[in-house]
Order: sequence, then C-alpha cells, then structure tokens
Amino acid sequence: MELTAIAQWLNTAFAGYDYAILQALHNLAEAAGGFFTPLCRAITLLGEKGILFLVLGIVLMLFPKTRKAGICMFGAVCCGALITNFWLKDFVARPRPLTVEPFRTWWQAAGAYAESEYSFPSGHTQNIVGTTASLFACRKEKWVRIVCAVLMVLVPFSRMYLGVHTPLDVGVSFVLALALAAALYPAFRTEQTAKKATPWILLGAAALCGGYLLYASAQARCDWPAGSEDLANITHGLKNAYTMMGALLGFLIVYFADEKKLRFDVHAPFWGQVLKLVLGLALIVAIKAGLKPLLVTLFAGSQAESFVRYFVIVIFAGIVWPLTFPFFANIGKKGTAA
Repeated sequence: MELTAIAQWLNTAFAGYDYAILQALHNLAEAAGGFFTPLCRAITLLGEKGILFLVLGIVLMLFPKTRKAGICMFGAVCCGALITNFWLKDFVARPRPLTVEPFRTWWQAAGAYAESEYSFPSGHTQNIVGTTASLFACRKEKWVRIVCAVLMVLVPFSRMYLGVHTPLDVGVSFVLALALAAALYPAFRTEQTAKKATPWILLGAAALCGGYLLYASAQARCDWPAGSEDLANITHGLKNAYTMMGALLGFLIVYFADEKKLRFDVHAPFWGQVLKLVLGLALIVAIKAGLKPLLVTLFAGSQAESFVRYFVIVIFAGIVWPLTFPFFANIGKKGTAA
C-alpha cells in the first residue's frame, strides 16, 4: 500500500520516539515472560468499538441521578469515534506498526493480537479516555474517579504493549479525547444546559456521520483490487458509520420521547434495580446477536444492516425495556406475588 504524505511524515518524524518506547515495552514483555499479555488482551477489550460505553451511557441516562453522566458519555463516544475512527483514520491512512520490522516481531512476541484497520489515531484510546474523562468530570465519588483514572492509563498502555499502536497513535488520541471531553463538559454542567445542548450535539454528530457515509461510499466504489487494505478499511469504516447513525437516530427518538411524554419512573428497591440492569443488558446482547443473521440475509450482506440493528437496540434500551420498570419497582412489596 502506498503511504499518504501525512503518514510518511509521521513515520519519519516520530520514528525514534515510537521505536524507543515500543522497544522498552517489548523488553518488559520478555522480562516478565509474557505475564502481562493476557491482562493486556483483556484490558484492551474495554475500548473495543466503544459499544460497552454506548450501552453504559444509555443505561445511565435512564436514571435521573446519572442522566447527565450518561448523556456526556454517549456524546463523547459518538463524537470521538467520528473524529478519530472515521475521518482521521481514513484521511491519514497510517498502517499499523506490525506491518514492518522489528515491530512485527515484537507484535508476534506479545501474542499477535489481531487488528486490521489503520493505526492513527488510536480508536480504543479515544473511546476509553473520552468516556472516562466525561464520567470523571460529571461524578464526584472518589472511587469512580480512581477507576476512571486507572482505565485512562491501562487501555492506552495495553494498545502499545500488544504492538498494535505506536505511542504517537495513542498520545494524539489521548489529547484529542481530553480536549473533546473538556469541550463537551460545559454543555452538560447543569440539567438545563444539557437539555438545550443534547439535541444539537446529536444532530451535529449525525451530520458528521452522514458526511462520512457519503465519502466512504464513494471511496468504496473506487477501482481497488479485491482484498486490498484500502478497500478493507473503507468497508469497515462504512459498517461503523452505519452503526453510529442507527444509534444516533435511535437516541434522538428516545431523548425527545422521554422529554415530551414518557418520563419513566426509575425508582425500585435494590434487587429490583439489579435485576432491571442485568436482565436489560442480557436482552440487549441477545437482540444484538439474534438480529445479525436475519438482517444480513435481509440486506444481502449490505453494511446497512448495522444501521437497523443498532437503531433497534437503542429503541429497546430507551423505550421498550423501561416499560417494565413498574414491575421491578414492586419487587419485594407485599401482595405483588399474587
């Protein structure tokens, strides 16, 4: 694959910086006998595609005390993904470090964690830092802030340790994520400002997503040979963009429905809240897995199936599942068993 001018410059200008840190991490992996490899493989999953934090953001939005944090997390994931995983990755088109030596040898020694998209900037770092920074700013509990700070460090570290990103990839994403969280926070400082800002932020994210869909669709029709890295990355980007657009549209409907009419009562005893959360997440996972083969067949393999699937998931999580909340509110009360 021919490098873009920006990718070539990044590889040249920051070669020494990237090499020194990745070599140090490789030496650490060898000295520890691979002890950290399974830990890093598990930790890195926390930033995978931002799905965990999208779902967590939706769940937090269902409760008045955590609604502000949920909206801020959802906005951070969506806006961050659009900037890093969509526009910047495809524009810069920097290959993974594992495509050249000695980084490929170090990547294999660290367990050869499979990755196929472009490298710059790190999407995992953007997802984890953006969401945890938002949560850190919105919540005052000490334990929440400690967990957020630890995750901000561990996930970016895991990406470099596994050899799938350079320090530059991770560092730029880290700074971008913090800047985005800082820019979004004033909009969610109070409930009133959050109500005003949320629809505009979602519409802005949807506009960015729609623009990328048009761009990526045009790129996907270019005369690239089957199996080429460029085509694979654009195809993957299209899938992510359809996913994001479906989630954004679903959330817009949920937001306006809740503001104008629904106003679900989220109060419940402790075990009712636990059951509500566990069963809700289990059903979301089941819907996500169960709809995929049906929609893939219905859409003849088109990436648009992701749009429908994630739209349905968000509508279920934000409108359908909360209809069961009165049942969970009565758990443990006398007379409810009959």
